[in-house]
Amino acid sequence: MTDLLDAWLDGGAAPPRSVIKEAVKESLAALAETAPGHSVEVRVVPYAAIQCIEGPRHTRGTPPNTVECDARTWLGLATGRLNWTDSVRSGTVNASGSRAAEVADHLPLR
Repeated sequence: MTDLLDAWLDGGAAPPRSVIKEAVKESLAALAETAPGHSVEVRVVPYAAIQCIEGPRHTRGTPPNTVECDARTWLGLATGRLNWTDSVRSGTVNASGSRAAEVADHLPLR
């Protein structure tokens, strides 16, 4: 993580969009590697989305198990600055479906 991102996640000014996009893509790739599969779709709008967590594969339409949040929230979860339960309760993370919460088992990313 760059100093610009660390500062932003700690309440500072936002870094360039390209820096955020790269961090989101790298962290989602790390999640996909740690929790391979296709049963949960994680969307970090507007930067990227992946499928992860072993289980039934979903191929058409909106998956039944989704996690969606903005980049700042996702990177906060990925680095351990934010707590999954608190983020879902506050509405900064939209987790739907019976398996979406399994993403929390892989956070923060190592």
